[in-house]
Amino acid sequence: MTQPLRSELSRYLRTETVGGSILLVAAAIALVWANSPVSDSYFALRDWPIGPEALHLNLTVGTWAQDGLLAVFFFVAGLELKREMVVGELADRKRALLPIIAACGGVVVPAIIAATIGAGTPGMDRGWAIPVATDIAFALGVLALTGSRIPASARVFLLSLAVVDDLLAIVLIAVLFTSSIALLWLLGAAVCLAVYAFAQHRRITTPLLYVPLALLTWYCMHDAGIHATLAGVALGLLTRVRRDPGERESPGARLEHRIQPLSAGVCVPLFALFASGVALSSELLGQLFTNPISQSVIAGLLVGKTVGIFGISWLAIRLGIAKKPRALGFRDMFALSVLGAIGFTVSLLVADLALAGIGDGSEAEIAKVAVLVTSLTASLIGSALLWRRGRAHAARKDDSEVQELPGGVDK
Repeated sequence: MTQPLRSELSRYLRTETVGGSILLVAAAIALVWANSPVSDSYFALRDWPIGPEALHLNLTVGTWAQDGLLAVFFFVAGLELKREMVVGELADRKRALLPIIAACGGVVVPAIIAATIGAGTPGMDRGWAIPVATDIAFALGVLALTGSRIPASARVFLLSLAVVDDLLAIVLIAVLFTSSIALLWLLGAAVCLAVYAFAQHRRITTPLLYVPLALLTWYCMHDAGIHATLAGVALGLLTRVRRDPGERESPGARLEHRIQPLSAGVCVPLFALFASGVALSSELLGQLFTNPISQSVIAGLLVGKTVGIFGISWLAIRLGIAKKPRALGFRDMFALSVLGAIGFTVSLLVADLALAGIGDGSEAEIAKVAVLVTSLTASLIGSALLWRRGRAHAARKDDSEVQELPGGVDK
């Protein structure tokens, strides 16, 4: 009785709408908790250090959620991206090029806007990087909830865009905020990844090799001073996604089937719970549209992301450099570009890194509130646009089905 129940729960959690709902509920709980009379308990739990100091793993609960649990989500994202690159939508070179180009536009344009508006403001010499990253988990969660009638290629485009976007953001973090990279640990991570790729090539299947190897890769990446979630993406991209003759399913499909419920039902919601607790105050909200830091973040995310992603995509398609995703129009891509303005996790991280030591700390808080408000605004606008485009796609599908019936539209 236990096994069927567990299988049904796993199937339920693999439903993207359910995963998106759990994610948004966790974020709402965090926001309410962080602004309630018992808010101290939230921040005490989030900032509680746990883990062995000798291994440099005495991290706060919030950091474990961000660097540890989110690595599982990035692993699943890497698996899906690899599958689409090899046997799916992105197997076409020009279609694979589009999200890469779009991600570059979605990083460069927000950075230019933020740097221009915030020029001369203390902390903005590095704070221009706050609006450069799209939050994969939240953006996909909103798409799952409100874009169910949009063609499946929309998810592939947004996922690919967001993965490349976050990789670029991680590189920026390494360049701007890492005082030194431990080359030996980086070499250790590279060796682990090489062993993983070799084991995949040799068709080794035992988890007794892969689980310790994945943990060791994450640990080496963490101690190298690089965002540890990069280990999840790298391992996902190195996993085999083509079936061998006589093989029921590829290792990539098997791992995604097993790990995705854990990611959607536990890892991402817990990450959201500890990332979304931003303390709001009337004073901070009052400065939202007057403070140059918050102005640069709002304009960088909401305007910069939308214009950067959609503008460069439109230009690349018009020039023949890239192809539109299958069944998507420019209006669909504009709606997805608005979702690209949901910059939560990495944006909050960069705000802390860039502004925590500036003044009395209020600059970092105003930047976080700006990220929160802008991400919520982008979610609502993007949802409305996706809902409208979903109706258009559904109507088009209904019209085509009616015309295929014997006797035409009268049927």
